[in-house]
Amino acid sequence: MNKTIYIIGSGAVGKVLAVSLSLEGKKVILLRGSIDHGSSFNKTITVIYNETTRLEAPININTISNFENFEGLVVLTNKSYGNQSLAKKLVGRSKDTPLVILQNGLNIEQPFIDEGFSEVYRCVLFMTGQIKSSNEISYKPVAVSPIGTIKRSNSNLTAIVESLNSTHFEFRAENDIQKIIWEKAIANSVFNSICPLLEADNGIFYRQKSVFKMAQRVIAECHQIATLKGITLNIKDIEKRVLQISKKSDGQLISTLQDIKNGRKTEIDTLNLEFSRIASELGRENEIKETQLLGELVKLKSEASLKNMID
Repeated sequence: MNKTIYIIGSGAVGKVLAVSLSLEGKKVILLRGSIDHGSSFNKTITVIYNETTRLEAPININTISNFENFEGLVVLTNKSYGNQSLAKKLVGRSKDTPLVILQNGLNIEQPFIDEGFSEVYRCVLFMTGQIKSSNEISYKPVAVSPIGTIKRSNSNLTAIVESLNSTHFEFRAENDIQKIIWEKAIANSVFNSICPLLEADNGIFYRQKSVFKMAQRVIAECHQIATLKGITLNIKDIEKRVLQISKKSDGQLISTLQDIKNGRKTEIDTLNLEFSRIASELGRENEIKETQLLGELVKLKSEASLKNMID
């Protein structure tokens, strides 16, 4: 698949992916999903890879409304709370184009399935990134990121992975992507609630035992909901994953904390609060109280930050 790769979302993940692919000689266009009728321009983006290596590439930046059709591969790195409106915006332009979702959370692909997209894939990201300025991002890979098929009768997964894989941002094919989606959603529910409330970096869990004990309680609650939904996971594996991510991204701020600090909306609705919603659906809302409370507190903190920015 040697076609244009359209990356929607110009945050840390989108910019790192654009630079990594561009350095491999692939044609990339970075699209600002929330802006319509914007001008097209080239911008050199710098990625600080593993704190030591500088990666740079000129990236074409554009807007969705400037394209009638997307012929190639569409990759979503935007915030998942925008998926409902984005699905409607894309349906006339890329309904039959492969769509790869590089976002955190549960059930975030549903708006695209509801709109009839024929080829949908999910990727679970194992990396951390932090925007230093409008054209500089720090980036640390934690592990190779798996991609799996959500909707397609004859999966084109191998070609999708080959298109997106690069030396500095690696992907692999995964047959059981739902298991990994749930594992990562649990880990994200830990990082994206506890870190923002403590205003701490990702390394807090391996540095401080009392904070990791709180993480273990959230993991146990979410694991129980996963089990009720027929997803078989190992609690110890998730705990090890949280500690691994914590150690490898020590000093990095989780995206939700970055969003709150910058007065932006967070994705907590698709993490802690989605686990809470599913638990309520199952009649087990009393068994996920701590996860829910942490999510609600993050949402209140985010709303207060947004209000302060407006005021």
